[in-house]
Amino acid sequence: MTVRRMGHPAFIFVAIVLTACCLAAAGAETQTSKSPKAKAAATAQHKVAIQVTQNDKALMNLALNNAKNVIDYYKEKGETVAIEIVTYGPGLHMLRSDTSPVKDRIAPMALENANLKFIACGNTQANQSKAEGKPVTLLSEATVTPSGVVRLMELQKQGYAYIRP
Repeated sequence: MTVRRMGHPAFIFVAIVLTACCLAAAGAETQTSKSPKAKAAATAQHKVAIQVTQNDKALMNLALNNAKNVIDYYKEKGETVAIEIVTYGPGLHMLRSDTSPVKDRIAPMALENANLKFIACGNTQANQSKAEGKPVTLLSEATVTPSGVVRLMELQKQGYAYIRP
């Protein structure tokens, strides 16, 4: 058996990929657990998935405004709504701790709305980490899912309305 020593760049790349995979697995586990937030979303009368795939502050603000408007509308009617904002591709910047142009809005919205989730694509996080040569860290409100596209498919199967601002 031949043992090859990895050079420094190769080791860093492997570490980043393994970290991203672990985070993605943890995110998937979190989403399937029966946390109070997961239970609340399961019993919501209305369900909405909002896709964010562009690194555009105006679009991100529009997605957040859509979520707030939907929450306010159903709250006024005395009804519940579960909302997942799913980010992938360039849209992941919405949930990145270093580059999010809307991070000041996310924490208060998450605290005020138990049925609002911010979902980050693990594939995109790993790809951006690889491209930038450093780990991509996310806001604490973000939950990592292995694939943003697959998450949207799953939500649609569960009866979520699909919104693309």
